[in-house]
Amino acid sequence: MPTPTPSAPSRAALPPPIRPVALVTGASSGIGAAVADRFAADGRCRLLLAGRDEPRLAAVAGRTGGVPLPGDLGEPAGVAKLAADALDREGRVDVLVAAAGLGWAGPLGAMPADAVDRLVAVNLTGVLHLVRLLLPPMAERGAGQIVLVGSMAGRVGVAGEAVYAATKGALLAFADSLRCELAGTRVGVAVVMPGAVDTPFFGRRGAPYHRRHPRPVSAAKVADTVWRAAVHRRDDVFVPSWLALPARLHGTVPGFFRAMAKRFG
Repeated sequence: MPTPTPSAPSRAALPPPIRPVALVTGASSGIGAAVADRFAADGRCRLLLAGRDEPRLAAVAGRTGGVPLPGDLGEPAGVAKLAADALDREGRVDVLVAAAGLGWAGPLGAMPADAVDRLVAVNLTGVLHLVRLLLPPMAERGAGQIVLVGSMAGRVGVAGEAVYAATKGALLAFADSLRCELAGTRVGVAVVMPGAVDTPFFGRRGAPYHRRHPRPVSAAKVADTVWRAAVHRRDDVFVPSWLALPARLHGTVPGFFRAMAKRFG
């Protein structure tokens, strides 16, 4: 009597593939909201969305299918709560997009002390602590991607934005250090550096964007670059891409660059 051949398991019996989880900060408006839209359009990730403005965050979550996680990343307790809520909710974070950020424009001597502290807390300290909390599980799994939204101001400096530029410049050193630390793993670190972006950022910082050139790019363009950096594991990316040229010029001949920047603004 022939031995019966085991039947192949039906498709219905197979467990569904695990979709990666992406956590986007600053998702209630601007670049963060555009990033949420771009990841939702791609559809491959489950979305966790962090932000301070609860009604706006709920609206973004509603249209993207993401889970809103409201909180303040300028406070250590807020950062710890976000990391804990994300891991409690999904059990993992595979992609972190750190898009939350504040600006302030004006001479450094006119900047209030509490504004300095708040800017550093949201743009830098909160990012460092969030990565510190979410990175170990990524490294243990041997896979993950961290995308930090920096700024061209962090590469070349901008008059009237000294503290903002300092926070964004620090993210570049942080990313470089992490890449060295994570060598041999499949955890990537990218920094996306836009120039001027057409978002409410300039109004909120207290000074509108007044230059004729370069013209601001759309938040959607930056979000697409962030998505590509996450999916294709890029390192440092400029938006628009031609900004890489003045960045290289600044690094090669800084004196000449500063003279041109002073002349042409």
